[in-house]
Amino acid sequence: MATEEHTILVNKGFTEDFMNSYEDILNFVEEENIKFIRLAFFDVFGKQKNIAIMPDELKRAFTEGITFDASSIDGFGSEVRSDLFLRPDPTTMSIVPWRPLDGRVAKMFCDIEYPDGRIYEKDPRYILKQAVRKAAEFGIRVNFGAEVEFYIFKRDENGDKTRIPQDDASYMDIAPADHGENIRRDISFALVDMGIRPEASHHEMGPGQNEVDFRYSDALTAADNTATFKWVVKSIANSDGVWADFSPKPLADQPGNGMHINFSVESQDGLDHSPAFMAGILDHIREITLFLNPIRESYERLGEMKAPAYVSWSEQNRSQLIRIPATRSGIKRMELRSPDPMCNPYLAYALLIYAGLDGIERKLQPMQPLDINLFQASPEVIDTLKRLPQSFAEAVQLAESSEFVKRVLPEDYLRSYAEQAL
Repeated sequence: MATEEHTILVNKGFTEDFMNSYEDILNFVEEENIKFIRLAFFDVFGKQKNIAIMPDELKRAFTEGITFDASSIDGFGSEVRSDLFLRPDPTTMSIVPWRPLDGRVAKMFCDIEYPDGRIYEKDPRYILKQAVRKAAEFGIRVNFGAEVEFYIFKRDENGDKTRIPQDDASYMDIAPADHGENIRRDISFALVDMGIRPEASHHEMGPGQNEVDFRYSDALTAADNTATFKWVVKSIANSDGVWADFSPKPLADQPGNGMHINFSVESQDGLDHSPAFMAGILDHIREITLFLNPIRESYERLGEMKAPAYVSWSEQNRSQLIRIPATRSGIKRMELRSPDPMCNPYLAYALLIYAGLDGIERKLQPMQPLDINLFQASPEVIDTLKRLPQSFAEAVQLAESSEFVKRVLPEDYLRSYAEQAL
């Protein structure tokens, strides 16, 4: 017998799968003693926002949506007609494991809609969904996995943030030199509880610098996982009395934080489109760098301490922009090494998909691989290469003059990112 909620959803045009998910959510909330549900979304820069509701508001959230003031969100518009609605995506439901067991907290990512039900085109998750749909029209699926680096710094006796690293360890050191083992363990357990599978964790090159890697997946899931990961790291660090810094260059004389993006291309026709896909990214990388390295500090990292500076690629070579990692699985993947953790993962993955598809459509071929150490290369070699933007202002200029960027992103995105240069 249909419930009242079931009838409402039928009248709204929801699919049977969605209705089953919705009813599963209601049962899950009751069984797990969940008292607060965070409805999360992202501004144009990838900063997570949320509004919390009680369980008895779930019906309204799913059938009508929960309204918010879009004019108060970066890049979402002015005060005129500023009401937008959040509609939860039930497939993203997970419990927040570091909150109390009595009266638990859960979160769902949301789609954003206009009052008349139309999808809000500036929603970064929607932009990525559109890119995924475009890839599907080509018979292409792109999988992503990010390696996100972060520093852990101490707090002072008043609880204020310092720039004192929690240890002096270096790459893959162990305790007692490495003070990050426990926090990486807690992060990994929290990720598992939230449905994200960690693959490996270790100390990175800088003092107090860490990395936790998790499995690759489809583009939207990968972006959701990357956003969730950053939230988990900051929350766990805060509860441990320290703080996590994802900025690209926290310490001037130490390695910066990268967000290396691994991606692989699957095709329905069985052909290997990876070279053309990579060629498209290499062709467009300079004009999309603004969105992959979105703050002034980003350009203090590029070209320093294993961070790339030139448009190039090679196999198993960490001095290049794109590295083709060695593998024993037979799965071919590529690693883009220029982005940093301040980028919006939804935007980053969408731009890479569009750039790669452009390469496939135009039948581009990548330049010859550069099998040398670019950090020690002679001027004769360097002078033949295109360089990534060397400043935030140059990145803005390249994006503003790009027909590709104007074609695939809403106009307000470019304006919002460029305004940071003012």
